[in-house]
Amino acid sequence: MFTDAKKPRSQQGLLSQQNTIAQGTTFEGDLKSEGDFRIEGTIIGTLTTKGKVVIGSTGKINGSLSCKNADIEGRFKGELVVSETLSLRVTARVQGEVQTGKLAVEPGASFNANCQMKDSVKELKTQPKPTTETSAKPGQTA
Repeated sequence: MFTDAKKPRSQQGLLSQQNTIAQGTTFEGDLKSEGDFRIEGTIIGTLTTKGKVVIGSTGKINGSLSCKNADIEGRFKGELVVSETLSLRVTARVQGEVQTGKLAVEPGASFNANCQMKDSVKELKTQPKPTTETSAKPGQTA
């Protein structure tokens, strides 16, 4: 018999679970997670995750959000840091400070924010190449 303990983690449902803040729920404070979130209620505070965040059409965040990817249909006000792609749907309303790798905005979305696009590729630190002078003075050979 094959039990959950012997299954790979992805088949146990541990990696595919999604945290949900349901409509009618208000959460005040700081949330930290490794997984994905779906917000249909209200968060007043900070949400930090390494996963994807979906703010549904009834969802609201007032505070700060830091995540890998974000898909916004509802409302966001505050500081938003998305390391990869931020997608704003037609019903999205975003205000504040935004930093993202890529931005996709559907016509009709409201985006009233200071936005900074950051490339996800790290800059290479280059050392100046040593130069050697090979010019010979008159009467000398190189």
